[in-house]
Amino acid sequence: MNSASRPVALRGRVVTFRASPFVVAPSDSLLTEEDGLVLIVDGKISAVGPAAVLTDTLPPDTKVISYGDSLISAGFIDTHVHYPQLPVIASWGEQLLEWLERYVFPAEAAFADPEVAKDTAKRFMAELLRSGTTTAAVYCTVHARSVDAFLAESERVGTRMIAGKVLMDRNAPENLRDTVRQGYDDSAALIGRWHGKGRQLYAVTPRFAITSTPEQLEAAGELFRGHPGVFMQTHLAENTEEIETVRRLFPERSSYLDVYDHAGLVGPRSVFGHAVHIGETEFCRCHESDAALAHCPTSNLFLGSGAFRLFDALDPRRPVRTGLGTDVGAGTSLSHLRTMGEAYKVALMSGHRLHAAQAFWLATAGAAHSLHLDDMIGTVAPGYEADLCILDPRATPLLAWRTERCESVEELLFVLMTLGDERCVRATWANGRRVWDRDSATFA
Repeated sequence: MNSASRPVALRGRVVTFRASPFVVAPSDSLLTEEDGLVLIVDGKISAVGPAAVLTDTLPPDTKVISYGDSLISAGFIDTHVHYPQLPVIASWGEQLLEWLERYVFPAEAAFADPEVAKDTAKRFMAELLRSGTTTAAVYCTVHARSVDAFLAESERVGTRMIAGKVLMDRNAPENLRDTVRQGYDDSAALIGRWHGKGRQLYAVTPRFAITSTPEQLEAAGELFRGHPGVFMQTHLAENTEEIETVRRLFPERSSYLDVYDHAGLVGPRSVFGHAVHIGETEFCRCHESDAALAHCPTSNLFLGSGAFRLFDALDPRRPVRTGLGTDVGAGTSLSHLRTMGEAYKVALMSGHRLHAAQAFWLATAGAAHSLHLDDMIGTVAPGYEADLCILDPRATPLLAWRTERCESVEELLFVLMTLGDERCVRATWANGRRVWDRDSATFA
């Protein structure tokens, strides 16, 4: 593995974005360099351009790594995922609320043991890197030590992660409930330990309105408002039974989103997972507040929750910040290539054709924008943190055969998101270091 202290130049087909493909024509949004160089110095991208131009300008001690016709992309960004649910991925036969009771809560209870948290964090991080993901908004468990375990692993590897302790003081097993005071105190202590430490960031994390009393949601709002720069993540309108339960628990509120709004949880760096069943009023409120939505197509399909209205969310008259999320363990893969493929199918069922550039934007620059991190990550450009994903268009025999027939980079991206998976990730770079190499099967 390479140290960030020595300049490194990656050579290959550079693909990134100059603008949102939901605002300009998708083909005009892409910025590509067929034979490009990305120079990395001290963990950041120092220069990007044609190899023929940049090669002679490299510092004399630069190590050049050639990836041939592989694509050099920004690292993928997962806006909604649960690391403690990795042990129950691919659990059969339930919808949301029953699935939580039957599979998720028992799995999360095991995280009372710090060794379980450390082991799962390590396995989860390895799978993220294998999938080319360098940043994720991660739900931990009610146990503060689950956050420590995950962010310590992220700090070791050098990834930029957002994570938080789940808050639950009702409608959950007793061994997974905290109290308003304990949840507040634990979260405040975790913010002090981790938020802004190196590349680590904290998210105040009430699981959803069903498992938090109004008092706990208000305390979460105090944490969110009282610690500038922290994030807030929770679930919103994923399942119709869930929505009806929230309506019964909060009869005085006008909508599910209003429950959170009343508690002071809607604003910049708020990230709401799913939002499958929201209407125009909620879209407008997210737009005006600068809150974000996480589109989780594999999870929504797996639990039968419904189809997120992606193109309504991104309506140019009042666009809502939106990024792609895998939502493992209800999601069926940590691979954003697989997730993009499912997002295409969901959009088509809703009468829209999701362009490959739009899908890749939702997993990179668009996801960074949704998290208010688009000045740091998500784009391959000078000054950005060197988080990169190297995608091999010949990872399988079928891909190699099919991509030979691609006539444009847009077609190539579509083939990758339709036929590709984690096998396509040839290497993952985080903070200027190679943290996953497929050919040697080596992690950081």
